[in-house]
Amino acid sequence: MTLKNVKPSLNKISKTLEDAQDSREFLLKNTREVVVLCSRAIIAVHKNDIKTGKNNLKKAESLLRKYKKKATGDLRRYLITPEQEFVEAACLIAIVEKKDIPSDKKLSVMPESYVLGLLDCIGELKRRVFDKIRINDIEEATRVFEIMENLYLQLYTFSMYDKVVKEARRKIDVNRILVDDVRAIITEEKRRMELIKTLQKLEK
Repeated sequence: MTLKNVKPSLNKISKTLEDAQDSREFLLKNTREVVVLCSRAIIAVHKNDIKTGKNNLKKAESLLRKYKKKATGDLRRYLITPEQEFVEAACLIAIVEKKDIPSDKKLSVMPESYVLGLLDCIGELKRRVFDKIRINDIEEATRVFEIMENLYLQLYTFSMYDKVVKEARRKIDVNRILVDDVRAIITEEKRRMELIKTLQKLEK
């Protein structure tokens, strides 16, 4: 009979696909918690609550480690978004604490997750700069901007890998505008402060 090998083959394939589908649904459902925790970590950092930020990041890292066991083969792509958010939060905390930005190996993430997370971090650094300017901490604003600009310059060439690292080019284009905007504001703020100092000297 010509079909004698078809049924056992299809049964085996069906079981494999069922397992893959179950794992996919599990990852899509549960990795949302990682994204939420990383968002909370970022919000806490902007509120100067580093302790809460780090606690949320630690929880996210623990969950990621757990979910990676299910993300084998092609299923790994479902970890890109949560890993990206994790990188963004981890790097922001490192910058705020004036520590070295961790490597992809240190964070145990995929290359594309690392690149996209760093690109997203640039937007958070813009917010950090504005927050510092608002309280007249121009020194810290300048420090953060320099990191922001250097990150952009390091990541700029990754636009050529847009087909591999999806949305890389769009994020880089957006970040160029962010960096230019922040540079203009930093420059204007420095000039304003210099003018104030000059006027104060003249009043003495």
